[in-house]
Amino acid sequence: MKLSRASFYALRSMVFLARHDQGTLFPSHTIAKADGTPDRFLLKILKPLVSARMLRSVKGPHGGYRLARSPKDITLLDIIEAVDGPRRAEAPQFSDEASALDRKLQAACEDAAKAVRPLLQQVTLADLASGTPKKKKR
Repeated sequence: MKLSRASFYALRSMVFLARHDQGTLFPSHTIAKADGTPDRFLLKILKPLVSARMLRSVKGPHGGYRLARSPKDITLLDIIEAVDGPRRAEAPQFSDEASALDRKLQAACEDAAKAVRPLLQQVTLADLASGTPKKKKR
């Protein structure tokens, strides 16, 4: 699985806030500087996180962003899907009509996507912010 650049920067920003947020508002330029995200790009990334109610945004000269929920209540899947949309699998089709091979590849990709979702839901923002890897459940 490959993360988009937007998801990568969203995760870095959310981890920054999880590590530093004690009810404090952080201006976007502070978050951008701390995690190396281009400032204008960060604003585009933060907007869907606010819409998904993971971040709270306060406008004005003393405004900024802070977490709207506890880091243990925000999953890796939540963040990725807020920024990039739902995880789904699509196999490319090489003709206008779906062949048996196309259908089999699509089914395999859909099965893989279904398997990934629960794994991404097991990892919380608290896990990511702690710096210690979470042990796999078997």
